[in-house]
Amino acid sequence: MTDEHTMLKDKILGGLYGQALGDAWGMPAYFDPEQTWSAYGWITSFLPGPDDHEVHSGLPAGRITDDSEQAFSLAREYVKAGKVTLEATVRAIIDWYDRTGGDQSKYVGPSTRRGVLALKRGEDPHMTGRMGDTNGAPMRVSVVGLIHPNDPIGAIEDAHISCIPTHNTSVAISGAAAVAAAVSIAMNEDATLDAIIAAGLLGAELGRQRGGPWLGPSVTRRIEMAVQIARKGTDARARLRELYDVVGTSLSVPETVGAAFGVLAMAEGDPQQTAIYAANLSGDADTVGAIACAIAGAYRGISAFSPDILDTLNADPINAGYNLPTLAVELEALARKG
Repeated sequence: MTDEHTMLKDKILGGLYGQALGDAWGMPAYFDPEQTWSAYGWITSFLPGPDDHEVHSGLPAGRITDDSEQAFSLAREYVKAGKVTLEATVRAIIDWYDRTGGDQSKYVGPSTRRGVLALKRGEDPHMTGRMGDTNGAPMRVSVVGLIHPNDPIGAIEDAHISCIPTHNTSVAISGAAAVAAAVSIAMNEDATLDAIIAAGLLGAELGRQRGGPWLGPSVTRRIEMAVQIARKGTDARARLRELYDVVGTSLSVPETVGAAFGVLAMAEGDPQQTAIYAANLSGDADTVGAIACAIAGAYRGISAFSPDILDTLNADPINAGYNLPTLAVELEALARKG
């Protein structure tokens, strides 16, 4: 086993477990930070979904949501196909939707649901995502970056493909390309946080030139704003409050992706601290956390995760069903295939 082999596997595992970590850690957060802070003080561990949560009530501590389930479903289909394809993307999303009771599920995002229902009606997958402008594309795209180590252009190309069936709009592709490019550069052994953020900005700019033109603010500018806020001062709550108020944490792609880069910068790329900041930021915290921690995990690698975090994630039967250690081996082979 070479050092290069060990490093690549470490980073792929870090990216997969980072996705799950940020998702599960942010799952119990409320939509507003004041409500989250009032209920919990500060989220510093895995917690169950509270009974009065609009979406996640009843979920146990450490449970992933649709963010990671879609990402891991995509990864499995891309492994089977040997590359990222439109057909594999369609299979992964429909399979996930049906397997998790999508027609009755409250977890399915509006763009994904609209796209899946159109696909099931037999519509052209190049057209089914023409109105998909919410954050389903960037939340699931990290696995595309993992199979393109230090190849941001390849990651951007495949990120676009992964968006087409449900999120084929300029704003969604911009967000997804930003995340995929950032993960790609994070896979570099010599990556710096500034280089990762720069790759995200490149992805956002190149991605917005693709898909159908759509209204909305610039993903690039929201990332820049978020990083500037993150690096201003030392009061964590004040910075999170400003991120929430100025950048936003709704289903909007510029908000979600911008906020994810913000908490990543606040935590200086540490996966667990990134998860803590994402959860306490609130709003669509599981999605912000999934994106940010996938990047952080790819950056720092699986060795940055404490055993108790991995044990908690592995102990949940839904999480364990995706068998992340095996999936990492398969993705590593795909990454080496290039």
